[in-house]
Amino acid sequence: MNDIRRTILWVIFGFSMVLLWDQWQIYNGQKATFFPKPVATQAATAPAAAASNAAVPSASAVAAVTPGQVPADAGTAPAAASEKIDISTDVLKLTFDTAGGTLTRSEFNKHADFVDSSKHFVLLDQSGSRVYNAQTGLIGGNYPTHKTVMHFSGDRSLKDGQNELTLRFESDAQNGVKLVKTYTLQRGSYAIGVKHEVINTGAAAVSPQLYLQLVRDGNKPAGESSFYSTFTGPAVYTDAKKYHKVEFSDIEKNKAEVDKTSTNGYVAMVQHYFASAWLLGDGISRENFVRKVDTNLYAVGMITPVADVAPGQSKTVSSQLFVGPQEEKVLEALAPGLDLVKDYGWLAMLSKPLYWLLDKLFSFIQNWGWSIVALVLLLKIAFYWLNAKAYSSMAKMKAINPKIMEMRERLKNDPQKMQQEMMKIYREEKVNPMGGCFPIMVQIPVFIALYWVLLSTVEMRNAPWVGWIHDLSAPDPFFILPVVMTLTTLLQTALNPAPPDPMQAKMMWIMPLVFSVMFFFFPAGLVLYWITNNVLSIAQQWIINTRMGVPPQFNLPKFK
Repeated sequence: MNDIRRTILWVIFGFSMVLLWDQWQIYNGQKATFFPKPVATQAATAPAAAASNAAVPSASAVAAVTPGQVPADAGTAPAAASEKIDISTDVLKLTFDTAGGTLTRSEFNKHADFVDSSKHFVLLDQSGSRVYNAQTGLIGGNYPTHKTVMHFSGDRSLKDGQNELTLRFESDAQNGVKLVKTYTLQRGSYAIGVKHEVINTGAAAVSPQLYLQLVRDGNKPAGESSFYSTFTGPAVYTDAKKYHKVEFSDIEKNKAEVDKTSTNGYVAMVQHYFASAWLLGDGISRENFVRKVDTNLYAVGMITPVADVAPGQSKTVSSQLFVGPQEEKVLEALAPGLDLVKDYGWLAMLSKPLYWLLDKLFSFIQNWGWSIVALVLLLKIAFYWLNAKAYSSMAKMKAINPKIMEMRERLKNDPQKMQQEMMKIYREEKVNPMGGCFPIMVQIPVFIALYWVLLSTVEMRNAPWVGWIHDLSAPDPFFILPVVMTLTTLLQTALNPAPPDPMQAKMMWIMPLVFSVMFFFFPAGLVLYWITNNVLSIAQQWIINTRMGVPPQFNLPKFK
């Protein structure tokens, strides 16, 4: 009876830990890991029109902006007058709208789509099912905005031998102010230089403000797994408050909190593997904002003053727009803290060095699958003595297991005496029943951190391993790896000493089976990591048992 109660208490304790972990994830701005709630979304009504009419808050009162409000002095050129401009480089295919010189679509030549691998992945888009744009313009007067139709000039493709492509969008003078946007694209780069030149063609000085914003619907990205949760939504980074994610639901409820003013940092829209971000140089004052634009349409952005522009003069504000995959080294080089859009959760201090080591291994091996195997091997070597201590304790438990079973049968009608005798046996044999658990518990944060590394590393996308595994970020198409993982988990369970209590013994077999079901839908890279860990653990356990004179034996389940 005591053992049954202990089993029930352990189950309750384990489930409580899962719930606590889940709430910790939510508290840290992430979606729930184990019980993700679907984002409350509504079908966007005429999304293209909604994006076109997205409001821009005033620089002086970000919080007071009415969602969906269009500035009263905004440009009124009809959308029909605009033109789509298709641009291509070696890594990007972009579509700009001459209405505001807005970037409305980004396609990545080196990354396949989640749903249809024969197509390239599209991040920014403006279609019947998706709104995701990068918009800029002027406020503070009747000045050009992201709705003002502009004149385009420049080449439309990066030619062989050419390393730079320049695009120019120029507005007509509006209330004495002309806006010229110059985009500079580099070969091999997902970072776009964006220069805003404000020209005063009037007779009086003007003091406009420049806004840069990313507007996105709140729908879940296509092809995202239902078995693990990743963050989708706005993020704001400043030196003062560091990286802060904002849920769409918090914007909906007016509960979003970001660092409103700063002279550094960036604003971004983040999703699994990819991100977009507006970057301004350090020392430039700006106001950061997140807000609801329209039904199921949200924005994150920044506003910066252009300062007084005298008649006949011009002022220029330089910025960068990043639209691309979350390649950690690239992000680190672009701006401080930009690498945080690659979300490692609260174990980032462990995950980052693990990624560094994985990347170094890849530079030698040139195969991400074998790099995962090598990384797990190095971790097993690093934790060898901890594991040895755990397996030694298990071997001792296995050695005295017949004595424990005989005692339990003899004293089955006297639970109190049974407990006393069991503790006496442990003392005499110098066995700690928890000795096999603590060394393994110490390693759990490291392996959780590695889990997030493998889950969030975009380089795993479309990366082959061997044979039938053509994409380590996708589930095994033939479920071979999950089956092998399940078998190795059961083999490891069979090598462990059988718990004296029949109920506990049954739980020891049921839990690995339940746990293994999830891995049928996990990325192949994660399953490969777990298989490697299992195989190395079995090998170490086998060697230690043999050395201690406790021949390995299989404790098969008894479900009578």
